[in-house]
Parts: sequence; structure tokens; C-alpha cells
Amino acid sequence: MIIVIANSKGGVGKSTIAVHLAAWLHEQGHSVILADCDTQHSSSEWASEAVPRVKTVRLGNPDAILDQLPALAEQADFIIADGPGSNTETSRALLLRANRAIVPCKASMLEVRALAQATNVLRQAQGIRSGMPEAVIVLSMVGKTYRLTQDMKDAAAALELPVAKTALTLKQVYADAPGQGAVVWQLGSRGKEAAAEIQSLFREILPEARNIKAPRKQRSMETV
Repeated sequence: MIIVIANSKGGVGKSTIAVHLAAWLHEQGHSVILADCDTQHSSSEWASEAVPRVKTVRLGNPDAILDQLPALAEQADFIIADGPGSNTETSRALLLRANRAIVPCKASMLEVRALAQATNVLRQAQGIRSGMPEAVIVLSMVGKTYRLTQDMKDAAAALELPVAKTALTLKQVYADAPGQGAVVWQLGSRGKEAAAEIQSLFREILPEARNIKAPRKQRSMETV
């Protein structure tokens, strides 16, 4: 399965979701490749430290994405593709190959107004591919009592895109994790709340991926 983390706006948490999702899937027992399609290469550098057993590749242009993603998908259970924050053609190429898309959006007035534009490339890809990729909006960097959260949900509903029930709240530990070369559940007690939150998100949006390939002993322990 090819999962693209996509939004034409930068600074919405794409790399945070991509690296943590790759790490979580790996820990569920799946083979995972992280495809870094952003020219800054931040997610591949971060993942190489946080989860060195996850293979990373860098795809620098739309042609490379269109040509290489299908072959990569034959090499692993999941391809997690971290998209750029500005290059529309790269985003379009990713969405033309994706099975699923995760669209992180910050809950702010500017994001509410820009949501339709941010999902325009997604709509184009779905039109070409008869509804594929499946997509879900994830609210990111949200204050626990932020008043625009419902506005964002209403805007998403108007676009007929589902919104994940689990939102990622604004926490310093998410910003600190790349500098530590870690994902939040590797950061001890200060990452505990963020770890519970982001893992809950992944269980919600990818329920079929949880522990499918985990060793029998580990699965038994988790059900105790």
C-alpha cells in the first residue's frame, strides 16, 4: 500500500506524521519504505536516525515518483511518501500513485479558507482514478480548546472528505523529536502523552495494520 502525506501548504506536520507512521508500521511487524519527496530531505534524515531499519529513498521529481513508486510498492508492505509543501506537480504525481492520502491541516482561519485549495490536486487525482486515493484529513497542531476546530470539520464536510476523530495537539515534544533523532515514544515520560495520541491516530485510520505481523507472543501480551 502506498500512503501519501500530502498538503500543498508547508508547516502542517507532514514529516512528523510520515516518520512516526513509518516507525509505527515497522513496529507492527510490517516492512516499510519511507519515500522522501521533499527537496529538504528532512524526513529521510530524521527516519534514518529514529528507525534505521526502515529503508529510506529520495525521489526528487514527478517522473521519478511516477516511475519508481510502483516498483517500491512491490518491495514492502507499506510505502510512506512524504510530499512537498509547495510543488504541485510533485504532489499530483504522488496522488496519482497513492492508495491512500493523509492530509494534515492546522486548525486556523487561514487553513479553513485554504482547505479547498489544498485539496484541489487531490480532487484532480480522484477524478482521474475514479475516486482513488482514499483520503482523510488529520487536524494537526491543534490547541485542546481551539475554537476553530469545528470550523475545520465543517469545511472538510463541505468538501465531502472525512476528518479523523483523533487530532494531533500542539506539543513541544513533536518539534523536539527530529533534533533528538527519535520518535516521541522513544523520548521517555515527556513523550508519553504525544505517543498515545499519535498511535491512537494510526490505529484509527489504519486499523487493518495493527499487529498483523507481530509475533504471537507479543500479540498475546498485548491482549492481557
